[in-house]
Formats: sequence, C-alpha cells, structure tokens
Amino acid sequence: MLFVKIFWIFSQIGIFNFGGGYAMISLIYNDVVVKNHWLTSSEFTDIVAISQSTPGPIGINAATYTGYVAVVNAGFPHWAGIISAVIASLAIIWLPFILMICISHYLLNHKDSPIVKDIFAALRPAIIGLIAAAAIMLMNKDNFGSPHEDMFSFAISIALFAAAFVATRFYKANPILVLALCGIVGLIVY
Repeated sequence: MLFVKIFWIFSQIGIFNFGGGYAMISLIYNDVVVKNHWLTSSEFTDIVAISQSTPGPIGINAATYTGYVAVVNAGFPHWAGIISAVIASLAIIWLPFILMICISHYLLNHKDSPIVKDIFAALRPAIIGLIAAAAIMLMNKDNFGSPHEDMFSFAISIALFAAAFVATRFYKANPILVLALCGIVGLIVY
C-alpha cells in the first residue's frame, strides 16, 4: 500500500507543479514530512542538499531519494527502497511528460495568443510563490541551528547566508566559488 501511495502522491506533485524542481520542493516537503511523516525535517533537508549536489533535475532527484528513504524508514529492506525510488521518479515525470506531448503542438502554434499569454502571466506569481515557500521552508533549525542551543553556530550560519546572498546577488560572484568558500569556512569553524 505504501508503494501505491508514493506513486499517487508523486504523480499529483508532478502534474500540479509548475516552475521546475525548486517549486516542487515545498510540495514534496508538505506531503512527505508534514502530512505523512515519512521523513523528518532534518532528513528532508539532507535530501534537498543531496539532490542539489547530484546531476539531474532537483525535483526528480528529490523524488528518487525521498522514495527510497520513506520506504526504508518504514522498515522495508533496501531493495524495496530501490523499487520505491524508481516508482517515485517515474511517478513525478509520467503525467507531465504525457501532458507536454499533448499540448506542445498547440502551444507552438498559439504561443502569441492572448489566452496563452494570460495563462503564463498568471502562472508566474504562483511559481515564484512555490520557490519562495521552498526557500523559507529550508530556513529552519536543521540548516541554521538555533540561537537557544548554540548562539555561535547560529551567528556563523546567518553570516554565511548573508555573505553568500550579497556576493551572488550584488557582486555577481561565481556561485561555485561562493559554495567552496562557505564550505571551507564551515570546515574551519565547525
């Protein structure tokens, strides 16, 4: 039954998601952490980090890792986790794939239509909202620490966040260089 539920949830996330992988993160979090309690917030944060670090789209990577961890956390063997990872990965892409095949011809022929333009104009704020929800969701105790538990670690986390934001946003610093520098600071400080 868990495999069917994973297939159903990831199929819904795939079909109702617009805006790519980062927009999917908050949807996945809501279903697997908040509603079904398959993963802890800390486990999900680790999955997001792994999904960003591995090749491929972040939404599909997150679905793959989530499918695996959810089943293993439920007490199933690792081979069942692999099957669940495949199910979650296929579930998140099969409906959008079919939908895009069906409507791509129409969109190419009517891309300048006022109706199509209005639909995409309405989707833009929703996409930004989903991405913002994912960013806010990741601003938690697992990523930043807690000022009540360890003020020094919390202050370093906030300082690294602010420095990375300013460097990439205002100084157009190379994000890979910023990540490497933050990693080095993390190794030295922690």
